[in-house]
Amino acid sequence: MLKITEEQSDRVNRIVRHSCCNCIDDNCLLLDYGEEHSCVQLISKYGIYCNYLLKCILPAFQKLYGDILAYNEKLKG
Repeated sequence: MLKITEEQSDRVNRIVRHSCCNCIDDNCLLLDYGEEHSCVQLISKYGIYCNYLLKCILPAFQKLYGDILAYNEKLKG
């Protein structure tokens, strides 16, 4: 799990809503087994919890992805 700042969280949520093919009406199709499930990433403010987002979507947004990685390196201290 990567930690993110509040500003990064806002940016990530915009990306999820506009770029994630699994996010429909703020629900995650990957978690849908007959009942709607809220997108885990949209309800998270302090970390990246969605593996699909982390591995498939974020790398395309190089600046934000780099900022998130740098922030986590800084936290390791």
